[in-house]
Amino acid sequence: VPEMTCDIAMKKGEKIDYAIMKEGEPILLIECKHWAQDLNLHDNQLIRYFNVSKAKFGILTNGITYRFYTDLIEPNKMDEKPFLEVDITDLKDNQIEELKKFHKSYFDVDNVLSSANELKYTELKAILAKEFVNPSPDFVKYFAKQVYDGIITAKLLEQFTSLTKKSISTYINDLISERLKSALNTEETVSSQEK
Repeated sequence: VPEMTCDIAMKKGEKIDYAIMKEGEPILLIECKHWAQDLNLHDNQLIRYFNVSKAKFGILTNGITYRFYTDLIEPNKMDEKPFLEVDITDLKDNQIEELKKFHKSYFDVDNVLSSANELKYTELKAILAKEFVNPSPDFVKYFAKQVYDGIITAKLLEQFTSLTKKSISTYINDLISERLKSALNTEETVSSQEK
């Protein structure tokens, strides 16, 4: 439904750009902005619409970036942070899989909510990646205390920071080497069976 009316307490005639309906009720609200618009300036508008409707999901987009919201923290109140953000100029395979869940043929509210709950915490991946590249003092101290019983001075922290970086790098390289060896062994096995 384009331009669906979402009356808000004092404001009558407020409209959401699009609403996807199921059995006469909105399940997904879509607020569209100009491609050059900063979406951070417009999430309050979607929040207002979301809170007065029975929709379970909201999308805020400028046609390039799509932010997907739901109400995981408090029922019927849109979360401040999106559970999924997609930039169509830089699509990732895992994002395509998440977008498929919104297709009419596959859409299931519980399934999407379950995924949303997991996706909400994918920030952990970014935090971990940041720590791997440039470990924070707390991150380094956590590991240093596993192998060193004394007080961690500034000089020791510097040494352990370097050791932590090297250990992470070595571990990642070992994982990659193991996977490559495994893939090569599998390929050799398949090749020898085909002969």
